[in-house]
Amino acid sequence: MRRLFILLAALASGSAAQSQTVASFDSLSLAGTDTFYVNYSASGTDVGFNNGLAHFPCVYDASFGGFWSYGFAYSNMTDSVTSGYTNQYSAKTAIGYGGSAKYAVAYGNDNKVILLGAAAGNPVSGFYVTNNTYAYNSMRDGDGFARKFHNGDWFKLTVRAYSGGVLQPDSVGIYLANYLFPDSTMNYILKTWQWVNLLPLGNADSLLFTLSSTDNGSFGMNTPAYFCIDNFTTAESGTLHTSQATATGTTRIYPNPAHNSLFIDLYDSDMPQAVILNAAGVVMSHSVLTNGHNEINTASLPAGVYLLQLKGKNKNAALRFIKD
Repeated sequence: MRRLFILLAALASGSAAQSQTVASFDSLSLAGTDTFYVNYSASGTDVGFNNGLAHFPCVYDASFGGFWSYGFAYSNMTDSVTSGYTNQYSAKTAIGYGGSAKYAVAYGNDNKVILLGAAAGNPVSGFYVTNNTYAYNSMRDGDGFARKFHNGDWFKLTVRAYSGGVLQPDSVGIYLANYLFPDSTMNYILKTWQWVNLLPLGNADSLLFTLSSTDNGSFGMNTPAYFCIDNFTTAESGTLHTSQATATGTTRIYPNPAHNSLFIDLYDSDMPQAVILNAAGVVMSHSVLTNGHNEINTASLPAGVYLLQLKGKNKNAALRFIKD
């Protein structure tokens, strides 16, 4: 047991965060409490905002009295109860990540975040995501346009990077709702802030955010096309926010901290056995990995520090991660 604690300490010392800039939206001004950013000027053009080292586009349409066309808004709305599109600017958490007042809300498909200054052309560490109240309640209860989610349904956010003006093939996805589990008691609609690690996307000039759902009709997706983000974290001059990803020479695990899932990118098929141990050295799970991308369900793990041991016939490795 003593040997395990020493190893955990050594791994922790190797995962310190490096230079980064966080768009927390807290410095952006709002008229008061329970309000949001709105600008009906310059109809059809980008009237978005900058925060951290990123530009968050926003487009409004002044026709029919004015409405949000697509893009990002920022908000301190706290209504996590009211259903319907009149509550489109609220996060289901009713508050920003870590208890902050402000967060950003995205509406529409194929929205971009444009990296600025030292962040442009470098990796993006990631961001926290949760559901918008309107979308959450629609999936939970159904409404006049969308059905109540049932077994087999899902709502997913996918992020891809533009580099050199070219959309790259790699993507990072997170389920905002997941009803695909064989055990239906594990089905969920996300209502907490969850970290999304974007380091696997590599260098980026901008990021493309796309939503998809199993509930679709003749005019496209029925599920309300909203999500909320906070603490959008960029890296500078090629530095990485390594506290969110832990790696050996042949393996990378993320996100770190983990929530419902731990992803393992394995590049050495000689270490196919994955064992998770808690801080007392007790084995919590055992999995067999394949070369490439793997996912381990960590939803049932209590919050704390864990060790992932990778084992093979002639090789062994160990990586530390945290379950939040």
